[in-house]
Amino acid sequence: MDQLRTDDPKSADFTLSDDPFGLFASWMKDAEAAEPEDPNAMALATAGSDGLPDVRMVLLKGVDARGFVFYTNTQSTKGEELAQNPQAALVLHWKSLRRQVRARGPITPVTAEEADAYFQSRRRESRLGAIASQQSRPLADRATLMSAVADLSERYGEGPIPRPEHWTGFRIAPVTLEFWQNGDFRLHDRVRFTRAGDGWSRARLYP
Repeated sequence: MDQLRTDDPKSADFTLSDDPFGLFASWMKDAEAAEPEDPNAMALATAGSDGLPDVRMVLLKGVDARGFVFYTNTQSTKGEELAQNPQAALVLHWKSLRRQVRARGPITPVTAEEADAYFQSRRRESRLGAIASQQSRPLADRATLMSAVADLSERYGEGPIPRPEHWTGFRIAPVTLEFWQNGDFRLHDRVRFTRAGDGWSRARLYP
C-alpha cells in the first residue's frame, strides 16, 4: 500500500503545500513515529576545491526556517571541504515510509552560543570523544583513541568539559527543497520548492 497517495481522497496532496518547512516538520514527525532508529540520519554531500564530491551520514540536529543544522569537527575532511567550498546538499531517506527529502544550499556556521548549548547537551562520553578524536586523521589502533579518552576523563573529572574551538555546527540554508514519495510502478510523487526572494516557488515534477 502506498503512503499518503495523491489519488486517495482520505489523504492530503503534499505537492500542493506552500510551506516546505511546515511539510518537513510533518514528515519528520511521521518518521519519528515510524523509523526504528535515527530518523534524523541524513546523507551530507560536500566538495572541496578539487570539485570531487564526498558524502557521508550525519545527524540532523536542528531545523527551522533558516535551514538544517549539523555538527562536526572543522578539522575533519568535511570541515576542510566546507571551508574550501561553503555549500552542501543533503538527503533524508525514510525507508519505512518510502519517502525522502533533498535540500541544497550555502553553508554558514552556527553561533558560538548555539554550538555551546548543543555541545553541553551531549552525553559526557560524547563530549570527551569529540575532544579526543582527531577526526579523519590516521589512527594507529583503537587503544590509542580510548587512552586519549581516559586521559581526558581523568583531567576533567566531574567538572565542566569545554567545547573545543574546532568543533561546531553548520547550517544549510536551502535554495531548493524537494519532497519525494514512492508510488506504484515507479509513478512517484515529487514536488520541488525553489527559493524566490523571501518566499518559495513550487513545481510538481515528473517522477
